[in-house]
Order: sequence, then structure tokens, then C-alpha cells
Amino acid sequence: MSTSVMTGKKDPKVSKLAENIVGSEIIKIAAEINAKIKAGEKIYNLTIGDFNSKLFPIPAELKKEIIAAYTNDETNYPVAEGMPDLRQAVSTLLQTRGGLDYKPDQIVIAGGARPVIYAIFRTLVDAGDTVIFPVPSWNNNHYTYLNGAKAIEVETKLENNFMPTAAELKPHIQKATLIALCSPLNPTGTVFTKEALEEICDMVLAENHRRGDDAKPLYLMYDQIYWELTYGDTKHYDPVSLRPEMKDYTVYVDGISKSLSATGVRVGWSMGPKKIMDKMKSILTHIGAWAPKAEQVATGKYLSDLKQYETFLNDIRKQLNDRLVGFYKGFQDLKKAGFKVNAVAPQAALYLTVQFALHGQKTENGQILATTKDVTRYILDEAKVALVPFYAFGSAEDSSWYRLSVGTCKLEEVGIIIENLRTALKKLKN
Repeated sequence: MSTSVMTGKKDPKVSKLAENIVGSEIIKIAAEINAKIKAGEKIYNLTIGDFNSKLFPIPAELKKEIIAAYTNDETNYPVAEGMPDLRQAVSTLLQTRGGLDYKPDQIVIAGGARPVIYAIFRTLVDAGDTVIFPVPSWNNNHYTYLNGAKAIEVETKLENNFMPTAAELKPHIQKATLIALCSPLNPTGTVFTKEALEEICDMVLAENHRRGDDAKPLYLMYDQIYWELTYGDTKHYDPVSLRPEMKDYTVYVDGISKSLSATGVRVGWSMGPKKIMDKMKSILTHIGAWAPKAEQVATGKYLSDLKQYETFLNDIRKQLNDRLVGFYKGFQDLKKAGFKVNAVAPQAALYLTVQFALHGQKTENGQILATTKDVTRYILDEAKVALVPFYAFGSAEDSSWYRLSVGTCKLEEVGIIIENLRTALKKLKN
């Protein structure tokens, strides 16, 4: 047992789950960045999967409704499964904008996407069950651990824009209870093609047909929290729209966190089979993971006017896309100049997938960049640019790919950051 340096006493005993839980790699990276910022360095922090609320405020109409709800004393407990008007507004939104038919009693509201995902795992996955998920992906490893389940991580490929394929998943499905997918994907900002998602759906349906009615099904958790943030010709696809039979096996993760730049407002939802929603409601009730009542009332009123919702989306899409395209073009210019970098064309969300294939190169003082951590630190120290390596999302530790997030970046900073990178890259030698 470890001993506290401060007190000389042995550390208190805790549960095995708490003792062995792994902290977030992103938080570790953030600590180093924050130390530099505190020391007075100018750091361009592109690690945060969030918005600078001064650059990307929530809709003015939503803010007014939140203030009005508090003024009207909407401060007691909300309905356990979510306020009825909000669930009706979500039902209408899904039908109108996504073509998905989910009645209010098939929708559960929670305090953002995280408790929704936790409740899905707790509802569908028993200890010892197997969960399949692609890497890189966000936090599936931690939710699997918290549930005492077995993880099968499927490493994805650049040629598929780091989205998993049915062929990659299929060898593992007979032993699995849950496949956890996300599109648009955090951390890559890429999406499923229609054909790729159809193949996965057909695979899930075939497996459930093989199992029969008496066996536990193979479920699909489909996180589409970024689905309203797609750019250009990119189109979002979901399992139930492509294969209606998937409705029995699909549980969605959704909410306003990303589409309305409202990460701190904490209103998320899930939709799926009614029995599953009822059980998720019970779990969420016991842990008190409701979205605050005032925010629920306000969000229900805001989403009842889909014209103002569309107006806001058009604006935020343009702002995010301008930044993503700016960075993409900048990386392509660096690549054409002979630097060992690359980027995947932006499709969705607030992320760009970028590459620094700098392993083995030498710095001016002769240090060899032997590991991805060395490369990450060099980019931070020399270019003053902070990025999250894909290994923080479960990829191999020697992966040269990174997540670049634009939610806290000013448009005029894009060119400055590219030039900082150019200067830093020029200093390296093979």
C-alpha cells in the first residue's frame, strides 16, 4: 500500500474499481498546457473538445429562456425521464430533421451525453460481457471498465477515414453484447458512409437472427451528438433510418451540447426501445443525473421553434467550417513544402485529423524525437501549439495522428498557427 508523503500515513483503502481506474490522458496533457499558460507562455490550445463561449455563445433565445425559467422558479426536481414538453420537442426535432420516429415515451433526458452513455452501458451490459468499439474513439474504454466488461478495441485505418468497417468488427461479434459507435466521430471529425453503415447494420441483424429470441441480443449504441454539424456534401447517416429493423437493437446518444455550443448547459437525451428507456430512467433516477429543470424547460421552448434552431446551426456550421478548412489548407501547404505532415479533409464536428510523422527526426540540439510524446512536446514547446495524440483515444502509442479542435480558436489565429508550425518544422533534421 502506498504512503502519503505529506502525512506519513498509509493511503486509505478504496474499492478495486476506484483503485484501478485510469485517469484521462487528455486531462494529463491539459495539466502540462495549463502550467505553461500559467507561466505566461502564449499557447494555442487546440486540445479542448469544447467551445470558447465568448467566441461561440449559446443561442440568445435559449439564454433568455433559461433566465426566464429561473425567474419563474423552475428550480425543483424535474420529471424523472425528462420534462414532457422537452421530450415532445425532441421527438418533433428528430422526426422533422432526422426522419426518426421516436415518441416522447421512447426518449429519456439526462444531464448531457455522459450520463446517457453510462446508463446505456449499465442497462445493457453485465459484468464480464464483451463490448466492441473502434479506436481512436472517446471514452469507450473507461465506460467498459466501469461496467466490469471486457473490451475489444478495433484499430481503424486512414483509408477508411478512421471509421470502423463491418469486416473489422465481424470477427468479434459472436461474443459481444454491445458495439459502441460514434458518427460524426470524436476525435476524427469523420463520418460513416451510407454503404459502410449499412454493412454494419446488416451484420448486427444477421447476428441477432442467428442468436434467436431467447438469447441476449447484440445491441448498438450510436452516439450522434455531432450529427447537426456536418459540412459541404457530407451527410449524416444513422442505423434505424437505413435499416428500420435496427430499431429493436439501437440506442442513441444525442443532445444540444455540440449543435448549440451548449456543453455546460447539460441537456442530453437518448432514444430507443421503450423497455430500455424505462430501465435507463430508473438508473438515472438513482444517481440523480437529471438535466436541471430550468434548462430542460428552456430547451423545450427553444427547440419548439425549429426555424431559429436552423438559423443558429447555419451560423455555427459556417464558423466552424471556416476554421477547419483553413487548417486543412494550411496542412496541405506544409505537406507540399516537403514537411512530414498530413490532414484528412474536414467532414463534421469541430475536429480535424492531422498527422505529424516526425518520429526519428532530430531537433536543433540533437535530440531525437523517438516517441509520439516527444513529437507532441516538441510541437508544444517550439510551435506553441497543443494537440491531442490519437493514443489518448486508444490508438497505438506510436500513432503519428492527432486531434485538432477548433472550438476555442479565433479564425485569425489559423494562419499564425500554421506559420508557427512551419517555423518549428524547419528546425528539424532527418
